[in-house]
Amino acid sequence: MPRTQQAAPPSPLPELPIPAPVTSPPRDRRLPPPGRYDPCLLAAALFAAYTTLSAARYRHLATRSWDLGIFEQTVRSYARLQAPVADLKGPGFNVLGDHFSPVLALLAPVYRLFPSPLTLLVAQAALFAVSAVPVTRAAVGLLGRRRGLALGIAYGLSWGVQRAVDFDFHEICFALPLIACSLEAVLARRWRSALLWALPLILIKEDLGLTVAAIALLVALRSHPSSPRTARYALATAALGVAATLVTVTLVIPAFTTSGGYDYWNKVDSDFSPFDGADVKLRTILWLLLPTTGLLALRSPLLVVALPTLGWRLLSSDDHYWGTDWHYSAVLMPVVSLALVDAIVRTRVSSRPRLRSYAQHLPATVAGAALALTTTLPLSALTLPATYGTPDSVAHLERVLRRIPDGATVEAGIGPSSRLTSRCRVFWVGNTHGVTPDYIALDSTSEWTDTPQRYARRLHPGTRYTIADAAYGYVVLRRTA
Repeated sequence: MPRTQQAAPPSPLPELPIPAPVTSPPRDRRLPPPGRYDPCLLAAALFAAYTTLSAARYRHLATRSWDLGIFEQTVRSYARLQAPVADLKGPGFNVLGDHFSPVLALLAPVYRLFPSPLTLLVAQAALFAVSAVPVTRAAVGLLGRRRGLALGIAYGLSWGVQRAVDFDFHEICFALPLIACSLEAVLARRWRSALLWALPLILIKEDLGLTVAAIALLVALRSHPSSPRTARYALATAALGVAATLVTVTLVIPAFTTSGGYDYWNKVDSDFSPFDGADVKLRTILWLLLPTTGLLALRSPLLVVALPTLGWRLLSSDDHYWGTDWHYSAVLMPVVSLALVDAIVRTRVSSRPRLRSYAQHLPATVAGAALALTTTLPLSALTLPATYGTPDSVAHLERVLRRIPDGATVEAGIGPSSRLTSRCRVFWVGNTHGVTPDYIALDSTSEWTDTPQRYARRLHPGTRYTIADAAYGYVVLRRTA
């Protein structure tokens, strides 16, 4: 028998190559450029310092002016959706008849949640600190990380800013970040941004319309060669800034006053000579330019932005405006700081090696000067243990003021007023215009020509007041008849 033919075994399948595992392309994990967060970190440190100082002064009852009480009454009115009335300026006085500062309404929502003078002080500290961001950012972008950060520190510790922090509260705190952002945009040749950042200044204070005009003229001069159309817009903005100042001082502010005029015209005396107080004025100019810029800012056109504020101060017959105290120089600090940045950039093409070397070493120099001067300026208080405690006397003084019930009408001086404006209707001593208050709160540590009761009778003849409580020079009198 023939043998059965067996089927051939199947041939093995060819081996297919194993595909490599599919992987996504490597991600770009580039780190942010060095120093990117330096401006924000510096601002956070400055905010902590400014807030600590302001809160400590308030806790120690170290209020220096009635302005804190006036601004709290204003913001309190806005928070209640009412006209901005500050009774410390006079019963029912609308503060738009004093200074045109509707920007204060922005604080109303926060104050509604936290009704306290500390709300204003913390908001001011935040605005001052935020203004260091554009200053430092511009300096870092144009000069490098180390020099830029040094200039940011010099700005944050500048004497003008420290004096403003020490002055409790003022509406100019809104102006610093706007001016800084506007001039940063000028240095970056972002003309539209520069104009848009400057325009809101007209809502902060009536004289800042002239600062808007100065910034706009600067933009017009710098942009004209490359963009004549932008220059025309800038000139229109300058005209708007001047018009805003003229309209507010001649029409808007007088419309809210009983006198029908702008009360600050009396700061200009026809018999006054601009050379009066020349020594004080020269000292102020040197303070503005020498420790902050080493005089190099004189080489920058940005310095023209300081002229409106410096001009009305030095031409005023009121000597309070001439010196370096109070808050008046704060708006000039971002101007001189960024003018220094611009001047350093300009010296890079100088044919004078000594000038180039001087400019390159100046950021470290002004930072060192700011740190050295801080030992005699308000922030030096942060190194004192007493700053972080509460004096025993304060507890007794607050007990005295608590004798005044919420909602009462009170006639008060500087010390008591800011402790009462959040819960009482407070008038300035001797300025009640016929209103007889329920209580009178006085700081009698100054020299008296009479007893508190007799002083109260002189203020309100025919009304009897008795001492409700007293401690450490504070006296609260209650009306009894």
